[in-house]
Amino acid sequence: MSSPTDRGRRLLPLLPTNHPLGRQAVTCQYRCGNACSHDAPNTSANAYFGDVVKEVVSRRGMLKAGAVVAAAGAGALAFSGAAAAAPAHAEADLDADLDLRLGRDRDGLNFEPVQPNTLDELVVPKGYQSDVVIRWGDPVLPDAPKFDFGNQTAAAQAKQFGFNNDFCGLVPLPGWDRWLMVSNHEYTSEEFMFSDWDANNPTEEQVKIAWAAHGLSVVQVERDHRTGKLVPSKDRRKYNRRITMTTKFEVRGPAAGSKHLRTSADPSGKVVLGTQNNCAGGVTPWGTILSGEENFNQYFANANQVADATTKARLARYGMSGGATTRKWERFDKRFDLAQEPNEANRFGWIVEVDPLDPTSTPVKHTALGRFKHEGANVIVARDGRVVAYMGDDERFDYMYKFVTDGTYQKGDSKRAREHNKRLLDSGTLYVAKFTGDSPAAEIDGTGKLPSDGEFDGSGEWIPLAHNDKSFVEGFTAEEVYIFTRLAADKVGATKMDRPEDVEPSLKNRRVYAALTNNTDRGKAGKEGATEVAPRLGNKHGHVLELEERRGDNTATTFSWKLLLVCGDPNDPGTYFGGFDKTQVSPISCPDNVAFDSQGNLWISTDGNALKSNDGLFAVPVEGKRRGQVKQFLTVPLGAETCGPVITDDFVLVSVQHPGEIDGASASNPASHWPDGGTSQPRPSVAVVWRKDRRRICG
Repeated sequence: MSSPTDRGRRLLPLLPTNHPLGRQAVTCQYRCGNACSHDAPNTSANAYFGDVVKEVVSRRGMLKAGAVVAAAGAGALAFSGAAAAAPAHAEADLDADLDLRLGRDRDGLNFEPVQPNTLDELVVPKGYQSDVVIRWGDPVLPDAPKFDFGNQTAAAQAKQFGFNNDFCGLVPLPGWDRWLMVSNHEYTSEEFMFSDWDANNPTEEQVKIAWAAHGLSVVQVERDHRTGKLVPSKDRRKYNRRITMTTKFEVRGPAAGSKHLRTSADPSGKVVLGTQNNCAGGVTPWGTILSGEENFNQYFANANQVADATTKARLARYGMSGGATTRKWERFDKRFDLAQEPNEANRFGWIVEVDPLDPTSTPVKHTALGRFKHEGANVIVARDGRVVAYMGDDERFDYMYKFVTDGTYQKGDSKRAREHNKRLLDSGTLYVAKFTGDSPAAEIDGTGKLPSDGEFDGSGEWIPLAHNDKSFVEGFTAEEVYIFTRLAADKVGATKMDRPEDVEPSLKNRRVYAALTNNTDRGKAGKEGATEVAPRLGNKHGHVLELEERRGDNTATTFSWKLLLVCGDPNDPGTYFGGFDKTQVSPISCPDNVAFDSQGNLWISTDGNALKSNDGLFAVPVEGKRRGQVKQFLTVPLGAETCGPVITDDFVLVSVQHPGEIDGASASNPASHWPDGGTSQPRPSVAVVWRKDRRRICG
């Protein structure tokens, strides 16, 4: 395999697109229902972030240009161990300077960065190799037939690996290097799945194939110690499982049984068929998977025919206002027709929990964690034993949330402990975040220029929305808070963010990291302008936020925050890399998912690279002299998105989603032939990367 440098001499042309964020229009159509072409559904009049700062300035009366403002609120804290705003290596010792010149890293990130490119292959650093673990259509269940692109059936797809895999998580099994790998299947791109696709007249079988291609796959995998690869285990009988749009889910928590969740097919409001648009997720300490239902709104038709004004307004806040859908599922099941079943949409947009260790278990939809466009949920056990889940609502100008359980985590893997822990998310308090900056409003000019204190930072608070059957939001019952969470968060004045996607706590430093992907609407007429937590107008590259709660207590209701990264081209003065020297970082655009390695380094995958190269996976230290030094670890093939990174000491997993999804391409005219090459159709896949010398990834 040629080196990244050699590849750089034969790069393909830049990806053709008219989309402001670099994503292909066809991806927008299938993945999110062209969300960016519609007005953002948050039309609330929350106070502008800049207005909050002005209020603080006026109240204190002592703020002067160039001063460092004390953070407002009781939760103001310094970031312990954080790097200074000056270049992180400016005062490095001689050994560290030598390391920098020689490209050596003391934090374990000992790889040569991959260069941006538009190749139709998975590009990894020199000294590393990659392989495919499993592809769309590969067998999951023991009796699954071999994949036949030209002769697909719903019955076959329900036993095979689904389409457009996103989140990937590993749950360890007893023994040597064996895991249950759980993958989300976020959405279907029908014109890349069927050579005879007619968008105006899909067949019933094609629709049912798509239902079976959604959901999750549970696949037992093991490491081949002869080759270093991660491969599906030959024994697929005990654990392997497919969850689809027809799998029964139990609705649990304080809103279970609500009148807003009842339909003609389920008058109890406690049983839902299927899960869809499962984006990111997390692995719990008790060995289950949490998965977020995200862009579900695009699957529900005829919101414009709903008569009740309150119902129509609630649907609109969740992005449902039109007629027929792209996929036309409403033609084959009335539950996707809001004119007939207006409550069905309320049964999606939840965090779901799946127990891969018990293939007979019924997956759960957790109402206590609220309903919105969940990117995912990631948890940490607080020092007092309670469990805290962090979540983002992936929409322009929407919010960040957290949930704190009432009960405490029980250690151990006994059946009793697991059953106790699997009930923790049924009871607790749901919060939404409000951020305050510590710089004068005049210093946040929308260009990304740092304020006089040298960084974008401030304080904040978690505003309680509901605790079990008690609402803290005026005019909302607890049920309404959980089911119409966006509206409740509007009411309490939560801070509008730039598409908060993956939000994950570090188990090393207990700080929380959030990927804010982008928001080109920021600053447009009638829209909120630049704020210290979203400091660029027309934000097309996104940023990464670091949040530390009071005294490192993840149950606290106050916090301090900083922007770790303001993404984009390092040559752009409106970018920031944690204070690190920008001549020694990789360009990064549109952060999406985050993960951590064993040394606490942050890994970031991207979606919709607005720098017009393929998406990739990046690593960045969050501590020490290298804090902010972004290094690109890999790029995915042409048209693909990098999803679901899993970072272990021995290998890295990435989900390669929608390869070849390029405007003008289709199943009849493929733009990519990854992963199988030749004239094959592109197939979304999970890929594994490891070092050729078998040394540790982060060694």
